[in-house]
Amino acid sequence: MTHPVEIRFAETATEGLTAREGRIAMILDDGGKLPARLARGARAALSRALGSSDFQKLKPGEALKLAWPAGWAAESVLLVKLPRKASVVEARRAGATIGAALGKGEVLVMAGTHPQAAEVALGLALRGYDFSVYKSKKPEDGETSGSARPRVTFMAAKPEALAKSAGDHAAVAEGVFFTRDLVNEPANVLTTSDFADRLKAMEALGLDVEVLEEADLEKLGMRALLAVGQGSVSPSKVVVMRWNGGRKDQAPVALVGKGVVFDTGGISIKPAAGMEEMTMDMGGAGVVAGVMRTLALRRAKANVVGLVGLVENMPDGAAQRPGDIVHSMKGDTIEVVNTDAEGRLVLADVLWYAQTRFEPAAVVDLATLTGAVIIALGHENAGVFSNDDAFAGQVLEAARAEGEGAWRLPLAPAYDKLIDCRLADMKNTGGRPAGSITAAQFLQRFIREDQPWVHLDIAGVALPPGATDLAPKGASGWGVMTLNRMIRDNYEG
Repeated sequence: MTHPVEIRFAETATEGLTAREGRIAMILDDGGKLPARLARGARAALSRALGSSDFQKLKPGEALKLAWPAGWAAESVLLVKLPRKASVVEARRAGATIGAALGKGEVLVMAGTHPQAAEVALGLALRGYDFSVYKSKKPEDGETSGSARPRVTFMAAKPEALAKSAGDHAAVAEGVFFTRDLVNEPANVLTTSDFADRLKAMEALGLDVEVLEEADLEKLGMRALLAVGQGSVSPSKVVVMRWNGGRKDQAPVALVGKGVVFDTGGISIKPAAGMEEMTMDMGGAGVVAGVMRTLALRRAKANVVGLVGLVENMPDGAAQRPGDIVHSMKGDTIEVVNTDAEGRLVLADVLWYAQTRFEPAAVVDLATLTGAVIIALGHENAGVFSNDDAFAGQVLEAARAEGEGAWRLPLAPAYDKLIDCRLADMKNTGGRPAGSITAAQFLQRFIREDQPWVHLDIAGVALPPGATDLAPKGASGWGVMTLNRMIRDNYEG
């Protein structure tokens, strides 16, 4: 588990501040009021910066960096602009601004009495993440690049109260980090078996975790899922994680994730360029795992079941072919016209299993499902599809509140016709037009009537091409915060 930033909370004090080495960040509210009892020269250097046009034009959460300011021993002082009535998203952005400038060694954050200090701390932790476990030793210092964690002293007026209020935030950060770690892992490490082992280990947190092996899946009739992994030496699995924090009579929320630990495209093989990023094709399963970890850590008062289908899509003599017809657990038949449209086959069986076994109050599935959603929405928004306006509204509102981009796209019978098939009940892709929509239409065929359901296509947001507000370049962990909030706001009581 990656813990890149060590944060401790302490009482605000300005004595000796100007003699402190390292890096200092100051959270400044609307008035830009500096800490009291600063030496005249040190105060003058910062006051000039605060009066500059560069600082005045900053947006909430942005900062002005002063390198080696006069009167200070610190190598830099970061002046972070954050109004007292800033939103949660702006406060986290302020923390992320500090997190992006951490480096190694000691960092001092002066938060004072700012009401959004806990959100600032969360943003700092999320942006300070660094997946560097595979970096070799540096000859100049004899340390691995991941061995020296930045140490942050977060100074506030009431540090004990702040630390207590940040407890749930720490659980969220752990869930996001867990998701990022999983998505960042290479496929020769994160096999289906290794993935399942990591999830099984979360029983120590109070989760009930069950691993269904290939023989179990065959008995259940999950032949659509099994067909995807039949060309790989890694065994296909389904992992069921249950958190029972609500009433015994409360139907659970079901979270379902696509867990293709590597996707070559199968016989319909992908181009070589960029294929190395298909280690992230288990991103949906990674988010489900991260949410379940967060719920357990914060002892959520809700019943939630997380189910992930773990497979590897490889081309060998046993791999499924274009033109194969497979039977789903539901009983419908599917012609596989493209083996690279495999994630929906995995989800079809796991969605049906989740509904028939657990009778959930609502279902959310997440998948890095289509490249088409990136063409439609870029890397700014996940695609949202739903058969239930009220439930879709819950997810979209949670995403908005957490600052995670999401945009609803349509479902309609006209799109459904594109996956009708001459030889089977359906085919697994409707071609290039409306590719994300036809994929969602395919999944909807495995959703029971009157079952509230949201499908999240996270192909564009799981592994964006560069750093985001709250994440360095690499896996973003998109969705953990959204689904945690959606459950907290609507299903806990």
